[in-house]
Amino acid sequence: MLLSDLASDRGLLQARGLSAEEYSTALPIAIQRMRGRSAAENSRRRQFLSDIFEAMLGRGLIRGIEKPRYSDDTVYRLAVPDLGDVAIIQKGCPDGAHSSSKWSVPDWATESYLWWLCPSMTNEPGTHVAKGVNRLKKRFFSTVNGENNDRMIDGVLFHNELCGTASRPCPKDGRSVQINDTRVPPPCLYTFPKPERVASQWNWDGARELRFPRVLFALFDIQPEELPYFGGHIGFKERGAEVRTTIASKFGLGNTTMMRT
Repeated sequence: MLLSDLASDRGLLQARGLSAEEYSTALPIAIQRMRGRSAAENSRRRQFLSDIFEAMLGRGLIRGIEKPRYSDDTVYRLAVPDLGDVAIIQKGCPDGAHSSSKWSVPDWATESYLWWLCPSMTNEPGTHVAKGVNRLKKRFFSTVNGENNDRMIDGVLFHNELCGTASRPCPKDGRSVQINDTRVPPPCLYTFPKPERVASQWNWDGARELRFPRVLFALFDIQPEELPYFGGHIGFKERGAEVRTTIASKFGLGNTTMMRT
């Protein structure tokens, strides 16, 4: 292990004011602290998402929540009236393979969503989303081309406790609601295309309609007729030998951000 091997590099350690003995003594403590911080961060992410779902339950928007056990995939099962069970797959930043490629849709899910809870300030949110969509695109077309039989997700969300704060200002802040001690703005939700095999474009203009978004946005008092002004979509379109990508997000009447490649 590289960290352990550094104990034998006395020159490197001395240049940083450490002896090999001091380094060997401090290393286990440092590792435990790092593990503790990681566990605490994941606990906060779980709590943030749980608080949103509990608020939906309190408003009667969902009938029940089955919270995840510790596993490779952190999946919430929401019982939604007149819809069925919705799967929310909790992930971190979409840039990484684990958060964008390593997931599976449960058999019981009527609709399913990846929820990216990304605390990174390295990039703008749109850049994080674009990187995640690029990874999802590869898996999507593997399904379209018959290379696998995986069920695809129906949508993705990018939203965590930073959204609406000074660290990550949100243009939808005016529709925020109070959840416990936090003012929470509506999330960025993107509908994802269906992997239809006989097609040349997939949700390019955002025509796909899903049922869970109206339930989620109802928590923020966004009425069904307002949904076209607060949703978003991801789409693909063939152009010769290339496949173009569109990512669009709306934040009120006449306000849209869009990236097309």
